[in-house]
Amino acid sequence: MLCLAPLILLAWNGLNGNLSANPISDITNETGIWTIRFIVATLAITPLRRITRLHGLITFRRMIGLFAFFYGSLHFTTYIWLDQFFDWRAILKDIPKRPFIMIGFASFVLMIPLAVTSTQKMIRRLGGRRWDILHRLIYITAVGACIHYIWLVKVVTYRQIVYATLVAALLLFRLLWKLRGESLQKTHQPAKKPLAA
Repeated sequence: MLCLAPLILLAWNGLNGNLSANPISDITNETGIWTIRFIVATLAITPLRRITRLHGLITFRRMIGLFAFFYGSLHFTTYIWLDQFFDWRAILKDIPKRPFIMIGFASFVLMIPLAVTSTQKMIRRLGGRRWDILHRLIYITAVGACIHYIWLVKVVTYRQIVYATLVAALLLFRLLWKLRGESLQKTHQPAKKPLAA
């Protein structure tokens, strides 16, 4: 219900005339912002779990990730339906003029296999290792979403900087944690016995 709250609030504001003079822009912006927020929240689960040792947090990661895809779908649908009215020719002409649309679309497309393979059945079918490699696409999606948001605006504000910084920090944490694990693994490896003469 908390994850649906932004959509409920947006619908409430729309029904009560609380949106601006450009409601389509409001809907596009809000769904886009919440897509990035849920992507950041998804990336934050693993670092929080490792720092706090609250391993139960992992049960929320899939749900939050699916809500990121849900809001991303609403964001994309708003553009092709309410903004462009499914005019595919206009959309194809619009993309080269506004590169942020291209990178936003690419980021959304990368979320599709993550959503499709989010079930336990798909994890078993793919195997843990292959599933884990596939779901690293979320890193590219997160970076692409930040670039999309930065390129969208004419003047970069604290909002774009905050989200980009959060994504960079979360990705850096993963890199440092991996390097730490490799270092510990080398440290604990038993010394090789010299060959007998």
